[in-house]
Amino acid sequence: MHIGKIKKLVRDRGFGFISDTDGREVFFHQSGLVETAFNALNEDQQVEFDVEKSDKGPRAINIHVIPPTSA
Repeated sequence: MHIGKIKKLVRDRGFGFISDTDGREVFFHQSGLVETAFNALNEDQQVEFDVEKSDKGPRAINIHVIPPTSA
């Protein structure tokens, strides 16, 4: 599993990009979300995800939102 943050959301098209801890941007489609609605996502939200190869490059799948920790 990889950890990263939502970098950009394209709400009207149902996809976005995640910036992982290595600084790499990974495409994701709303169909890759688990237990979270696309409309509930916000930029800079921390997520955990897997990466698979696609025809257009790496794609994030099995995306889980990491709940913020309360201090």
